[in-house]
Amino acid sequence: MTSPSLKFESPGGYQIAYNTMPGSTPTVLFLHGLNSDRHGTKAEAVMAHCGAKKYGFARFDMFGHGQSGGRFEDGTISCWTTDALAMIDAQIQGPIILVGSSMGGWIALKAALARPMRVAGLMGIAAAPDFTEDLMWNALTSAQRDQLNTSGVVELPSEYADQPYRISRNLIEDGRKNLLLHAPIALSCPVRLLHGQADTSVPWRISMALAEKIAGGDVETILIKDGDHRLSRPQDLQRLCDALDRLILQVRGS
Repeated sequence: MTSPSLKFESPGGYQIAYNTMPGSTPTVLFLHGLNSDRHGTKAEAVMAHCGAKKYGFARFDMFGHGQSGGRFEDGTISCWTTDALAMIDAQIQGPIILVGSSMGGWIALKAALARPMRVAGLMGIAAAPDFTEDLMWNALTSAQRDQLNTSGVVELPSEYADQPYRISRNLIEDGRKNLLLHAPIALSCPVRLLHGQADTSVPWRISMALAEKIAGGDVETILIKDGDHRLSRPQDLQRLCDALDRLILQVRGS
């Protein structure tokens, strides 16, 4: 069973909501996507699987998401990376496998680069490194860019929520400081990347580009031809959990 909802103070002075579940190492840490939270379908499925397998498990809400402090539109990649590192440093002991969904995949990569001695493996689910530039800024119209530069915020429609995303100029500018796909990525831990080829939000070729940029040789990309961005169908969740099992077995045997 996971712990009741808990909170701790982040380095930025706001509260981070989280849960942990004791079990064997490496502990699986789930990182949610943009405008999602720690109670999403994939997070719940991974938690249930880890419980059945007696794996240690943890999840948390990033700044401006779920039950954590802050306004969503004030969040940035640097801020959310700081949240992940605070969770790793303050709430989890021993080796970790990071499982990052969409934006959480970018945060997982940044966290793994910052804590190479703690992160034993990484799994991306429709991982979206550099999305602020490649998928947001590059897709904005001239009018939207003008609005962003003038007012500091632009609203973008969401396929997954009734309310639009409020995207800030700070998010775009901070994203440029955290881009990963333009140079080799100095990760040596095993990496597994799952991506649906019917994903209309984050093109599957981003996972292929990511696999090419990661310096380590132990990188596998699993493409699901009819899978969409969410990868939340029963068969998708089963693939995810099966891949996680194989990764944990490999890490334990190394």
